[in-house]
Amino acid sequence: MANESPKVARLATDTVTNATSTISQAAETTTAKTAGFAEAGTTQLRTTMERSMEQASKAAEGSFKAAQEFAEFSRGNAETLAQVAQTWMVGTQDLSRQFFAFGQSLTDHALEGARALAGVKSLKEAAEIQANYARGTMDKVMSETAKLQEASLRLAEQVATPVTQRVSLAMERAAKPLAA
Repeated sequence: MANESPKVARLATDTVTNATSTISQAAETTTAKTAGFAEAGTTQLRTTMERSMEQASKAAEGSFKAAQEFAEFSRGNAETLAQVAQTWMVGTQDLSRQFFAFGQSLTDHALEGARALAGVKSLKEAAEIQANYARGTMDKVMSETAKLQEASLRLAEQVATPVTQRVSLAMERAAKPLAA
């Protein structure tokens, strides 16, 4: 039995040594695999973050470009509205001058008719003066109304043209993303 004790001790020592070696190898393998998983996870996370940042940068650039285009288009709209307002003001002032000149012309014509009627000597002469006055008034009204109408239409066209151009441009820009 004395022989057996050293054998048992040696067997126990060998078993512990083998177990320790197996546990060390298992620990090393587990550590290596864990490090590999951690490295792969870190690499995958880094790649995902880089892609996300790239996509966010592209989206921000697109938004910035769209905002710049919108600001530029809005500036063009404001300039067009200022131009239209200026054209409208000048045009209405011109129409007002023409209208008041027309009124003055009718007043002068009426005064001439009244003066002529004041000096009549017969009913026949009064009727002729009145007929000439009425005919002259109708001629003036027809010619001046045509001039005022033409000037009004010209003004409407001058005002509508830049607005129509801006609306057409807006429609083209709105349709562009749909076609792309």
